[in-house]
Amino acid sequence: MPNASSRNGSAPNDSSSTRQTFLYFGALTLFIYMATPAGYLVDIQTSYMLKNQLHATATEISHFRLITAIPIYFAFIFGLIRDQWNPFGMRDRGFFLIFAPATVAAFIWMANARLSYSGLLAGMLLLMVLSRFLGAAYQGLIALVGQEKLMSGRLAVLWNVVSSFPVLAGALASGFISRHLPPNQTFVIAAALTAVIAVFAFWKPAAVFRHAYEKPQAATTNFVGNVKRLLHHRAVYPAVLICFLWNFAPGADTPLQFYLADRLHATDDIYSYYKGIFAISFIPTFLLYGYLCKRVPLKKLLWWGTVVAIPQLVPLAFIHSPWAAVFLAVPIGLMGGLATAAYFDLAIRSCPPGLQGTLMMMVEGVFALSARGSDVLGAKIYNSSPEHGFLYCVIAITAVYASILLVILWVPKELIATADGEPNPVVEAEVMDEIAETGSA
Repeated sequence: MPNASSRNGSAPNDSSSTRQTFLYFGALTLFIYMATPAGYLVDIQTSYMLKNQLHATATEISHFRLITAIPIYFAFIFGLIRDQWNPFGMRDRGFFLIFAPATVAAFIWMANARLSYSGLLAGMLLLMVLSRFLGAAYQGLIALVGQEKLMSGRLAVLWNVVSSFPVLAGALASGFISRHLPPNQTFVIAAALTAVIAVFAFWKPAAVFRHAYEKPQAATTNFVGNVKRLLHHRAVYPAVLICFLWNFAPGADTPLQFYLADRLHATDDIYSYYKGIFAISFIPTFLLYGYLCKRVPLKKLLWWGTVVAIPQLVPLAFIHSPWAAVFLAVPIGLMGGLATAAYFDLAIRSCPPGLQGTLMMMVEGVFALSARGSDVLGAKIYNSSPEHGFLYCVIAITAVYASILLVILWVPKELIATADGEPNPVVEAEVMDEIAETGSA
């Protein structure tokens, strides 16, 4: 089968087209992650409101976060809606046009509403639901373009690098906002950031949208047919399981926070420093992945990234001072970059035709469930032994990461046989066969 983009008369990796694609998704990623109610900016300020204005306990705040994250746990539903619905005939841009203003309205309502626990809970749930539609459109579109343009690896790198900056900006800005602005002003700032996303409904760069929804990778069918295709698409299962295992780190969050405070007598700032440095330290190896993915098949990058990442948190079991954790955050972060980019690359490649939103939102839901579940398990492991609890957590994390190697064996070999940008005739033929079986070709 000829390369899909050759029918348009332009090469898929044309430098001008690639730059335009990177510009579009870089800007969209930045605002999606800056404005999300699940991000640091809104989440941290909401916790301050609960603690300082509403005098909520730590348990009440944790329950609040657990409940308000429910839409994320079921994010695949929003992905299915994205893959089925074509608002105003604009596809993903239609979602931006509808749900960005709706989210802005919800933020403004929260900024002007009387502060109460029930009101904050209801408002955050509403925001989470509305923002999941934006996330489904964004993630579905970036996965679709990644498949069509044979650039899943480079877009995975762009996604991870750009989304790292809102995490840092949100963490830094939350401290300034809490000291200098009324709490509800956070919602005004988030509303302004979300309003920018509506602009993307009118930005239609040719490099991204030209015939994007007409190519084989975008082919879809009815709801029942799509569900059947999702269940029968064998690449889905190892991709989702790998993402679950990669984020299942019992001990990396709450137990580490308590270990630093209780055993090493660290201040709260130390844990914040560790998390911030840890997050930003992924970026160099993300960029390394961007270089390697065009030269090395994904199969090798999956193995290399996982092997490097398995002992990622082992050094933390042997530290004797809180500042040692801060210094170790750099190599620990570096060890996780290749694996993270490779797993996102795999997820994009694993999307069934026309179901990019569903699978990518399934991955998002799995990440959230895995993080919450592993944190609960980690707390139990940590509390099981005052002396060695954190060591047991590190052993558990290392064992979970090692199990990813077994799951890689389950990944369809043809899917990961090529480097980024290389045509894959076997996968292209499978896409056409899958479309033919559903009668949507």
